[in-house]
Amino acid sequence: MPVPIILASGSAIRAQMLANARVAAQVVRPRVDEEAVKNALLAEAATPRNIADALAELKARKISEKHPGAMVIGCDQVLDFAGTLLSKPETPDQALDQLTQMRGKRHSLYSAAVIAENGRPVWRHIGQVRLHMRDLSDAYLQDYVRRNWDSIRHAVGAYKLEEEGVRLFSVIDGDYFSVLGMPLTDLLNYLAVRGAIET
Repeated sequence: MPVPIILASGSAIRAQMLANARVAAQVVRPRVDEEAVKNALLAEAATPRNIADALAELKARKISEKHPGAMVIGCDQVLDFAGTLLSKPETPDQALDQLTQMRGKRHSLYSAAVIAENGRPVWRHIGQVRLHMRDLSDAYLQDYVRRNWDSIRHAVGAYKLEEEGVRLFSVIDGDYFSVLGMPLTDLLNYLAVRGAIET
């Protein structure tokens, strides 16, 4: 009998990525105060990579403890801009400020995935993508935020590569799926090796 797969995430795009890959997964949203955890880790001088990994593990373990026997996937994504972590914007002005700071410069996205079983992690992967944003005009960025606010307010860095956000970048070095929030290819490789999906 196949092992149940649970996605411990409230992200619609992560659920859609698994569905598109024909991976049957139940979605259970973990209740985690991400900002409090992130701030505590920053106070301990944790790296952006380690913060993404720790948050992904926390989500996976929390749901896994309540669903013994299931493979629980926890994910998190962190944006590192010149040593500063950027979060999802809370207002259009904050989105515009983030994009204005990043234009013409490079930043990195870390997308972590952890699989937990019976309350303990059994697999993890952190994908890193380096992005170089075009030197965009004030007018374009203002219009971009106005047109896309309903969507980008849910995105770290105030852009979505699968939408108009792709126009913001001149170079993207890394895995497309990791930009969307999940290192999907590596995750599928593990599920295949474990026999959790057909190959």
